[in-house]
Amino acid sequence: MPTHEVFNQSPVYGGDDLFRTDPTLMEATARWGAPTADVTRLGAQAGAEQALTWGVQADSTPPVLRSHDARGRRLDEVDYHPAYHQLMTVAVGHGLTAEPWTRPAGSGAHLARAAGFYVWGQVEAGHLCPVSMTYAAAPVLARDPQARGTWLPKLASRAYDPQLTSIDAKPGALVGMGMTEKQGGSDVRANTTTATPDASGPLGDQSHRLRGHKWFCSAPMSDGFLVLAQAPAGLTCFLLPRVLPDGTRNPFAIQRLKDKLGNRANASSEVEFEDTWATPLGEPGRGIATIIEMVSATRLDCVLGSAATMRAALVRAVHHTAYRSAFGTRLLDAPLMRNVLTDLALESEAATLLAMRLAHAVDEGEDDFARLAVALGKFWVCKRATPMVAEALECLGGLGYVEENGMARLLREAPLNSIWEGSGNVNALDVLRAIAREPASLAALAKEATLARGFDARLDSAIDRIEPMAGGALDVDAPLIARRVVEDLALTLQASLMVRYAEAPVAQAFVATRIAGERGATFGTLPADVVRSAAPAVLSRTPAGVDLS
Repeated sequence: MPTHEVFNQSPVYGGDDLFRTDPTLMEATARWGAPTADVTRLGAQAGAEQALTWGVQADSTPPVLRSHDARGRRLDEVDYHPAYHQLMTVAVGHGLTAEPWTRPAGSGAHLARAAGFYVWGQVEAGHLCPVSMTYAAAPVLARDPQARGTWLPKLASRAYDPQLTSIDAKPGALVGMGMTEKQGGSDVRANTTTATPDASGPLGDQSHRLRGHKWFCSAPMSDGFLVLAQAPAGLTCFLLPRVLPDGTRNPFAIQRLKDKLGNRANASSEVEFEDTWATPLGEPGRGIATIIEMVSATRLDCVLGSAATMRAALVRAVHHTAYRSAFGTRLLDAPLMRNVLTDLALESEAATLLAMRLAHAVDEGEDDFARLAVALGKFWVCKRATPMVAEALECLGGLGYVEENGMARLLREAPLNSIWEGSGNVNALDVLRAIAREPASLAALAKEATLARGFDARLDSAIDRIEPMAGGALDVDAPLIARRVVEDLALTLQASLMVRYAEAPVAQAFVATRIAGERGATFGTLPADVVRSAAPAVLSRTPAGVDLS
């Protein structure tokens, strides 16, 4: 009908190579020597229509629990939409699981994997939960001689095999985890799941019988799980196989799947253990110490995932405003919209740059720096994702609120990484503990930031304040102001990276607005001179084909 003619609308989003149209990402991989063959292929695939369709399908058709078969026998299986398996096949097939832990130090393998995780995370985030846990579990399993030989090669494999069978019969495997319980939450020391030694068990003389209820067990169809339980020596980390060596299923009662705000393609569950077999990992009674390396790696992926979501939201906002007109001008050219988009682009670029620097630190074994910087990034980047995505959604107006345009899914996804692996308060207090107990971590952070000295006196002053923070970390009021401490440190670190690696007008804009406070409380409140100087540089770093002149 004539009234249904469509005009003044942007084309359907899609078709961009998500690696080659992201200069910040390309520069980071080149700067720090990451091999790019995989992420180059993945970038082209991530922007293609097929991948975007898989993302929509996997999110809109959540997994379904099959607790029993038709005759009442327990199955405890989860059915996924075929698109989920397609996404997993690509992710695992491009080495996004545990492969970097099998590569030599300094090879750039972790950064290459981080770049791939970031690119593929812009397609759909939920399926990357088991990918992340598999990556993070590897260093823990590598410390156990038996697990290292049996499990690590399967976790590092590029073969995705969703069938439930024994680890020996699988070409590749995934690992989930179950730490939190309803009476404990982040206080995992309050866990009540028990582990009773039983040398006659099917896992050898280290067999333990587990009994308990896990409030959150991520990716319940994984092949193994790292779980915490109270053993005779105290809270201990255990490796729990989904299928026992003889091919029988380990008792693993999936009671329900969580109905979540976002991350809907991924199954999160409540499970009960009743004579469920597992073997200890690490020193008995030191489960927290054993699991901390896995927590650090998953926190890195939280930063990567949030940065990916922010980038996806920014690109969609710029795409829409480049084609849509209002009041006689292209939205992208409207001064106030240009202010908003410039502010969003600054936030996104700083998040991406920090995420890649953290991955490079893992490659280089910069343990002191990573100990503090990953926690800072986990707090700050993940916190910034939700308001940033909400503002990007608003750039589309009512269209942004409609599911089929993709922004609503990004907004539902955005809060997750700020919660997973420790909420904001947990991370902030963890930073205080690191400052107080591991002074080398604060010194390493100060050393990194110092490399940006001389660019702006206001940033120099912020750098000067880093090391003196050690003196206040144990003050009685330190927990009251922990979030402000973490925010200041994170922004100083981000600013130092922007000064060293971003274009000068972009770095100047970041320092002026994030360090010197030359902005309001919402996005789009940059000073006019900052917008004029930074917008052409920072907005040109969105996908090619958009005219920003």
